[in-house]
Amino acid sequence: MEKQFYFPGSEDKPKINFDPKNNVFEIMGNSYPEESPKFYIPLINWVTEYSNYANDKTHVVCKFEYFNSLSAKLLYELFFELQKITESGKKVSISWYYDPNDHFILEKGQEYKNVLEIPFDLISY
Repeated sequence: MEKQFYFPGSEDKPKINFDPKNNVFEIMGNSYPEESPKFYIPLINWVTEYSNYANDKTHVVCKFEYFNSLSAKLLYELFFELQKITESGKKVSISWYYDPNDHFILEKGQEYKNVLEIPFDLISY
């Protein structure tokens, strides 16, 4: 299965492009949907399915302008699901881009980095 998970983004939902065929995995923009679980659960389920045929290397780029606390919790779930891919010997890494003036996004990135057991880079832009 090389099906792409794509959402174009909106004012309150991030653009998501998880495209295994082209080895592109991106989440960008704002994340404060009214029903965050309804938005993120399909992506988490997609990653669970992707783990059965994952690329040898999966690099996820995250660049949020803003996200709320419920989105933060669901991102933990997404990242833990991505981390499970490494159990099959494949590599997963995350680049977390943040505005140096946005302490909340930086702090969340630091929390994720401290909890996850995969390479997690914090990159100021």
